[in-house]
Amino acid sequence: MARRTKLRPERLYGSVIGWEGWTFRILSSPQGLRRLELHEASFDDLAERLGVRILPDDSVNAAVLRQLHDYLEGERRAFDLALDLRGTEFQRAVWDALRGIPYGETRAYGDVAKGIGRPRAARAVGQALASNPVPIIVPCHRVLGGNGSLVGFGGGLPLKERLLALEKGSLQL
Repeated sequence: MARRTKLRPERLYGSVIGWEGWTFRILSSPQGLRRLELHEASFDDLAERLGVRILPDDSVNAAVLRQLHDYLEGERRAFDLALDLRGTEFQRAVWDALRGIPYGETRAYGDVAKGIGRPRAARAVGQALASNPVPIIVPCHRVLGGNGSLVGFGGGLPLKERLLALEKGSLQL
């Protein structure tokens, strides 16, 4: 009888950063940032949900922590981080397009759809934004409804509003 080997869960390295009452969890692989969790969740809960093993390690996440801190303090406008994103070809195209939205500016879902050559895919763009594993770094908070309204953000609309205000206020430095 063949012996089954049990696969070990992938190891990710976790860190925590707080800002204005919000707590964010950072998960990285050796290849780069994998997830920025905006909801209150323990590493144990995340590990179970994602099927991974999380080892607390700020040294692995030092660049992410530094750049995210600088951004949240209004001192950084762009991120220069290795990313280890997992998604469909369409999702990755949307996420790449989001990275092209300049700091302090916004776009509508339809604008993003047009920008990736899929002008009728605004709803699918919304679904790709909802699947964005690294919000803030891949700035889905910069995408608004067609009429300019605050809609759909995984971290909640109060956080989206605060991030947009941060960027607007930082432009006046």
